[in-house]
Order: sequence, then C-alpha cells, then structure tokens
Amino acid sequence: MNADRLTMPLGEAMFTQRSIRKLRPDPIPTEDLRLLLEAAVKAPNGGNHQTGRFLVVTDHERIREFGALYREAWWAKRRDDHGWSGPQDIPPGEKNYNAAMELADAMKDVPCVVFALTVPPGGANSVIPACQNLMLAAHALGIGSLPTTLHATVMDRFRALFGIPKEMVFHFCIPLGYPAVKYGPSRRKPVSETTSWNRWGGAVPWA
Repeated sequence: MNADRLTMPLGEAMFTQRSIRKLRPDPIPTEDLRLLLEAAVKAPNGGNHQTGRFLVVTDHERIREFGALYREAWWAKRRDDHGWSGPQDIPPGEKNYNAAMELADAMKDVPCVVFALTVPPGGANSVIPACQNLMLAAHALGIGSLPTTLHATVMDRFRALFGIPKEMVFHFCIPLGYPAVKYGPSRRKPVSETTSWNRWGGAVPWA
C-alpha cells in the first residue's frame, strides 16, 4: 500500500481537520478509498480482536436511497430533541443546525459513504480510532469527511437497503467527498476549559 502518499505532517492533519458538510459530487478514485481503509484498520482496537467492519458505498442509486433515509433520520432526531419538524422551526442564528440540515438534504448526492460497524461483542472502542484514522487520511488527501449517526426509526430499512445482518452493530456513517467550499480553521474551546489536572476541576499548569 502506497502509504507515502499521506505526506501531510501529522500535526498539520490533526490541527486543521474539521467537519466538512458541503461536498462535491466528483467521484473519489478507488485507490484513494483503499488507502483510507488501510489507514483505518491500522488503528488501535480493543484487545486486537479487530471487530471493526466497514461498508463502502459508491453506487449512486444506493446513495440516493440512503440519502432519503438519512434525511428522515436527521429530522426524527431533531423532533426528539427539540420538537422541530421542518426548517421553519430552527431558531434564527443556529448556524450549526442549518449546516447539518443542508448535509441532510445533500447526502443523496455525496460520492461515497462509509459505514462503520462492529462484529459482536466488539464495541465502539474497536472502531472509533479506525474512523479517526480514516478521516485523518482523507484530510491528508484533500477529501472532506465527518462522522454522523442514524436514528432508530430508519435502522431496519437501512439494514435492508444494504443487506447488513442484524447482529452487526452500527456506529457511524462517514460521508466522503472533495470540499465544495473553502473552509477556515475549526473553532474549539481552549483546553484549559475542557481539561482537569490531577483532580476533577484542577487547573491546568499553563492556565
């Protein structure tokens, strides 16, 4: 595997990675997708049992069908959490929700979706590091991504659409594509606000 194509320095990859929700429909070369999956399976996993599994979908018709399910799932989650049923219910100024809603509408047009699952009894700890490896490798190749989930109301139809056995545990769907717009750096809280030192609530030494 031509891993030396991942030439972006690790620090740059980690400090410039961000969720990319606006993706071009241009196809991603198969060899690039293979490299992302090779990077994913190299990640640490629980007991080295390697229970993580990935379903890569590039078929346009299947992605269109999945896009309809994803949009339904997105609004089901908003209904559960906030009582929202449509765009008119999202409060003004909620940029993050509006961006996520746009992805829900556009999911049907992305060039690739990767679904991350595990074989029982493997849990999220066996696939979360792999997903991060995959997304960092994607970033290094100029491919945008983000991890997202599905709502219980669509899970049976989701499994049926892709022939996923019931015993497989679903964790994430990761849309992939070349960014459609130029993104700036991500905004994050300072680590002094999210980190404790030696005891819960203990100030970090650099604060």
